[in-house]
Amino acid sequence: MSRGVRRGISRGPGGLAADVPRLSGPAAFWSVAFLLLLMLAASGVPSPLYRVYQQEFGFSSGVLTAIFGIYALALLVSLLVVGGLSDHVGRRPVLAVAFLLEAGAMVLFLAADGVGSLLAARVVQGLATGALTSTLGAAVLDFQRSERPLGSFVNSASPGLGLSLGAVGSGLLVQFVPSPGRWAFGVLTGVFLLAAVSVLLLPESSSRVPGVLASLRPTVEVPVAHRRPFLVALPCLVAAWAIGGLYASLGPSLVAGVFGIDNHVVGSLLILALNGTGLLGSLAMRPVAPETALLAGAVTFAVGVGGTIAAVLTGSVALLFLAAVVTGFGFGGSFLGAVAMITHGVEPGHRAGLLASTFVVGYLAFSLPAVAAGMAVGSLGLAATTEIYGAVVMVLALVAVGGLLLRRRTAGHAAAEPATESESLAA
Repeated sequence: MSRGVRRGISRGPGGLAADVPRLSGPAAFWSVAFLLLLMLAASGVPSPLYRVYQQEFGFSSGVLTAIFGIYALALLVSLLVVGGLSDHVGRRPVLAVAFLLEAGAMVLFLAADGVGSLLAARVVQGLATGALTSTLGAAVLDFQRSERPLGSFVNSASPGLGLSLGAVGSGLLVQFVPSPGRWAFGVLTGVFLLAAVSVLLLPESSSRVPGVLASLRPTVEVPVAHRRPFLVALPCLVAAWAIGGLYASLGPSLVAGVFGIDNHVVGSLLILALNGTGLLGSLAMRPVAPETALLAGAVTFAVGVGGTIAAVLTGSVALLFLAAVVTGFGFGGSFLGAVAMITHGVEPGHRAGLLASTFVVGYLAFSLPAVAAGMAVGSLGLAATTEIYGAVVMVLALVAVGGLLLRRRTAGHAAAEPATESESLAA
């Protein structure tokens, strides 16, 4: 029998046992990692299509970012309500239902004929993505090999890489293929139906702790032991995801409107420059301690965003792409450090809930500031809005740097203090 497959017993029709092959070990880990990447790639597919829909249906930049924002709102609702559900009922049932919901969202995109249907498609996709983000992320942690933990790396690198692959693939379709939406969403419908079936090959990895009904109450679950690192990482999480939201919603419009390049591939390549290099940042910081990765990533991120502001002020496309690469590298390193620091030592029964809370922060920052930016474009213009937006996220990243340095200084002082008499006696 293959090392990556084991046999499992499941109940078939009529209660009869069926011998079903189950993936195990590295095969299960990498299968879940691939499904996570696939789902995140699908979430990036609509970005290059927004301008196509805007021209076809005739809506404003404010409506465009509203379509973008309602997806993130639905995703947040899903994270808050069912983000920890798989800790209680199992990973496989949640994954199967959520992938079917993703397939339904793709069908709605195929049938879209106006703003209302686009909103409906994005709501359904957001609900499915929220459930999948926390459940697949928890399964990655479940299946990681203890001697070489890759879970934090996969969870931090997948958003940037997935969004990049989806955006670039979609941009190529928009530029070179007639009816790009039909091609993209038609293929994804079939892929997600296959994914819903494929999760049956995974072993159940959840400890299934009690309290399923209580878990459905909207809540942000951060266990006491993880609250301090969560708060320290918070400003950088907000800054990094906020700049990602700006690029995903208005990046192609920025390339066309401010830099005068009316090419869908170039717009999607800007998203790749930001999100794709996040993978490189995660790889570079993987051997480093989580706090150091967060600190170095946040500083790099702030430098990159400063470059973006300078690019808009000078009109330099080359500087815009260079700044996006530096920003993305910082995003990857800081997000890896944040996830590793926040989830270090988390109990199996709280993995999905804690990851859901982390992504609640991320997607709030991904959506609300971008929607506000879309509304501001009408009065301030795209260039000025980008400059102000960039300045705010730079300040947030530097606040995170200050918090980390203060934490290190406090920890250093505590370690240097002489032990009290009672502590010495106890020792």
